[in-house]
Amino acid sequence: MDKLMGGHLKSKAKPNGKKAPTEEKKPYLESEYTKARVVDFDLKELVVLPREIDLNEWLASNTTTFFNLINLQYSTISEFCTGETCQAMTACSTIYHWYDEKGKKTKCTAPQYVDFVMSLVQKLTDEVLFPLAVLGKEFPSAFEAVVKKICRYLFHVLAHIYWAHFKESVALELQGHLNTLYAHFIVFVREFNLVDPKETSIMDDLSEVLCTPLPAAQNHVTER
Repeated sequence: MDKLMGGHLKSKAKPNGKKAPTEEKKPYLESEYTKARVVDFDLKELVVLPREIDLNEWLASNTTTFFNLINLQYSTISEFCTGETCQAMTACSTIYHWYDEKGKKTKCTAPQYVDFVMSLVQKLTDEVLFPLAVLGKEFPSAFEAVVKKICRYLFHVLAHIYWAHFKESVALELQGHLNTLYAHFIVFVREFNLVDPKETSIMDDLSEVLCTPLPAAQNHVTER
């Protein structure tokens, strides 16, 4: 388990990274976009632990699902996320850095960072989360740490999509799906305290808007 937790893709994110000189405009906060959802009910109903299900099994199942959905969401804009357009893994005023197994900072572009994230999470979900949830095996003592690690990395990917590629998501008419996925993910990690609030604070303005259910009459569903 220690090998899986570290591995050749060990990372240390820097929540308080290099500050941008000025606060840039955030298009994703404009009301015409925040109203775009694909559901109009309280997402907490989807994350609350059902009585008949074990907590660890619930965390494993949901974390694996979020990994697949976020990976899919990133794939829709991946052609726009290149070494030229995204020379660093940024989100708001934060730059996320990747560290190797020796703790040495690895200089990488955003697509390289995302590739590191997805490769590690795929390994962890394949070898730790999914088999346990399906086969009913005993969960290891480090299980919660694995889930928290995965959720932290997945948040980085979502934050980068909003910060660097929201206009592409709008052009593809996928903002409703992105908003719903983000809100669902934030409600989930908050319900089970899986990501440090300091880590997600850079997106608190968006979280506050999206995690509040819209009246059905105001819900603008975006479909392709």
